[in-house]
Amino acid sequence: MLSVEQQKWIDHLSDSDLIEIFPYDPRAEEVFKIVREKIQTALGKEINVEHHGATSLGISGQDEVDIYLPVDPSKFNQMVDLLTGVFGPPGSIYEQRARFPFQVDGKRTDVFVVKADEPGWKDSLRFENYLKNNHTALDDYRVLKETGHGLSLREYYRRKIEFINSILEKAN
Repeated sequence: MLSVEQQKWIDHLSDSDLIEIFPYDPRAEEVFKIVREKIQTALGKEINVEHHGATSLGISGQDEVDIYLPVDPSKFNQMVDLLTGVFGPPGSIYEQRARFPFQVDGKRTDVFVVKADEPGWKDSLRFENYLKNNHTALDDYRVLKETGHGLSLREYYRRKIEFINSILEKAN
């Protein structure tokens, strides 16, 4: 089941653009380390840089490495400005997150600045922790992603969010 907000977000997605899913690429961990080093060299070793998403779980996905910088909400705009100096302007920016897309050695990479206190961020951490501790659920998620190859963006994300919601219910 989807919340009203989730449905609204899904409704804005394309019903004609198709999702491509790729097998897990073991280069993802090396790409993460390269990007973490780039960020910490530019901004300081104390900057928290986290690897999340399908590549952090070692499963098939959209062939990008998702890297997150969770920050105190009061430092969100400052961090976006600092990362703009490292990666250029964000590809998208919303109230709770900013996304910096780029490539490392031909590998798609997204760096996200997120407000650490946002419910969506906290839910994503609970979801990933559940998968890491429940191999059956992780395999179900892998299958969901792989069978999503060729679906529209809208349908893929509808299925994915419904799955995430079901896991979050179990995690409570």
